Amino acid sequence: MSYAIIGFGSIGQALARAFARNNIEVTVASRRPPEALLPQAQAIGPRVIPGTLQEAVQADVIILAVLFEGHRDIGKLLADWKGKTIIDAMNTNDPVETLDNLPSSAFAARSFPGARFVKGFNHLLARTLASDPRVQGGHRVVFLSSDDEAATAQVADLAKRLGFAPVNLGKFDEGGSLVQARGRAWGPLIFQDLFK
Repeated sequence: MSYAIIGFGSIGQALARAFARNNIEVTVASRRPPEALLPQAQAIGPRVIPGTLQEAVQADVIILAVLFEGHRDIGKLLADWKGKTIIDAMNTNDPVETLDNLPSSAFAARSFPGARFVKGFNHLLARTLASDPRVQGGHRVVFLSSDDEAATAQVADLAKRLGFAPVNLGKFDEGGSLVQARGRAWGPLIFQDLFK
């Protein structure tokens, strides 16, 4: 299984630290060329490999850690996303009316035809996400939601490998709304740092 993080700002780097802590290789990419990402990647660990966007989208599991408005540009990199699992770590302040009254992940998934789409890792602040999730004798919770149960199980397995305790909230329009922006209000579980 190959992994990539697209977006190498504070959230992308925090997620890369989780991979590095667990000795799991991950490609990181952004609009900047790989050599521009190299200093931060090397500071995080040797298994964090800078690549191009085209290289990143070849991974089996891709974490989207870009600004929400950038997801469409990423979606255009492949005509067919079949066989890919996309983890949506994005948040948006866009009013729900501008998202066709859909949860943000269901709206974003339209740009990735054929992909299995899972909301996850979006509810923790970057500094919290960057820290070791094994704390206080337990594991920091990461909330997941998707309309694809098999994809949720796959991402839950990855979350466990990264040291988190995954909690499946169900489908996008059910429990998923607890960790997504609705209009100008955040879901009630956004930025909750819970342990299991």
